Amino acid sequence: MAPKAAGPLSADLGSMARRFPEGFLWGAATAAYQVEGAWDADGKGPGIWDLFCRRPGAIEHGDSGEIACDHYHRWRDDVELIAALALNAYRFSVSWPRVIPSGTGPVNRVGLDFYDRLVDALLQRGIRPLVTLYHWDLPQALQDRGGWASGDAPGWFADYAGEVARRLGDRVIDWATVNEPEVVAFAGHANGVHAPGVRDWAVALRAAHSLLLGHGLAASAVRAAAAQARVGIVLNLSPCHSATSDERDVAAARRADGYLNRWFLDPLHGRGYPADMVETYGKLLDKSCSAELAGWNGGLDFLGVNYYTRRLVRASDASPLRLANVSVSAAPHTEMGWEVYPDGLREILGRVHADYQPAVLMVTENGAAFDDVATPLGEIDDEPRRSYLERHLAAAAAAIADGVPLRGYFVWSLMDNFEWAHGYSKRFGLYRVDYDTQRRTLKRSGDWYRSVVRAHSALHAAQR
Repeated sequence: MAPKAAGPLSADLGSMARRFPEGFLWGAATAAYQVEGAWDADGKGPGIWDLFCRRPGAIEHGDSGEIACDHYHRWRDDVELIAALALNAYRFSVSWPRVIPSGTGPVNRVGLDFYDRLVDALLQRGIRPLVTLYHWDLPQALQDRGGWASGDAPGWFADYAGEVARRLGDRVIDWATVNEPEVVAFAGHANGVHAPGVRDWAVALRAAHSLLLGHGLAASAVRAAAAQARVGIVLNLSPCHSATSDERDVAAARRADGYLNRWFLDPLHGRGYPADMVETYGKLLDKSCSAELAGWNGGLDFLGVNYYTRRLVRASDASPLRLANVSVSAAPHTEMGWEVYPDGLREILGRVHADYQPAVLMVTENGAAFDDVATPLGEIDDEPRRSYLERHLAAAAAAIADGVPLRGYFVWSLMDNFEWAHGYSKRFGLYRVDYDTQRRTLKRSGDWYRSVVRAHSALHAAQR
């Protein structure tokens, strides 16, 4: 059920629309394991999240992505939902175990057919696909061979990327190789809260290194298969602020920035690993890793930035980083426990532009989880999310005014979905999903976002 009109807006839509350039990409994002379901359908092989979800206590409420939003079977209707929002772009990921069930070797043509049809349907509605090749669902068969910590992983990834690009590259222009390598490496291999559930910092650093090398090889494979391709990577970035002016906390904030931001930004822009973090990690980091990056860069056509909040840190003895994240109790927080801090988006975009000068930036994820409550009429009046989006769009517009080459913005997420270790307990979507019936309901935030997009389209149509 679509909600009624959102009522008076807190900002003039025309004023907001004017702050974004013509040709700006307005989108929403999803990821394969979080929405597709059909975990073993049509020849798909098991992925690391299929097995991780079966570990007792790994996922809140024992949830899994086996069904998720059933997008694999409902994709036609979901494309209509995207079109109904007036979006001109959609970011989705390809499931590696759906395409190559064993990770290497024979391709599952039926699995690739699914993405082939999805791309065609999007393009028929004027929606530009941004394809992410790896959003965390490694084939379990490859994890059994060492996973991302294996020296063979970059080659495995490049072979898979080439297969996908050969099928879709005649129509897809925008490609992201890896989504959030920091999360893949450290949540999955150091802290063990994500698949594959490893708790070993040395293994995590090897995985992070393989992800960078894998990006480079995969980007080359995509370009070889699709001459028109624009290839980038997606990083989760945040300003890292000191909780106090104490010199130990200031140093901890610098380490946090090195861990989260510079460990990936520096090598991708030809600078190798940051020396201060190489010293921090010490013997945990194989000496060959730094040598392998000599003369290497990521060759980015664009950089995707996922932003949700800032990091506020203090010194601590926890982990090799010797820091701890803290929160501002007086500030508004989302259901994830994350501070609502729109200024951080402008800050991180400006910092990346000033320090690294990527040719194109896109906000590839931005959104908020709130405890949405349906009215008796079935409407979702999610004002906190609408406000969050408005404030972050204003921050993005301010970054553009500052000279940042920001060319697109993608809300996380198109619809509520499986939120990894949180299961289905956290809702980020512009559409609410009733997981019992798979019914999608547009939220007021989605209606507001659609109004912004339509205002932007109307403004530039009138100027032509």
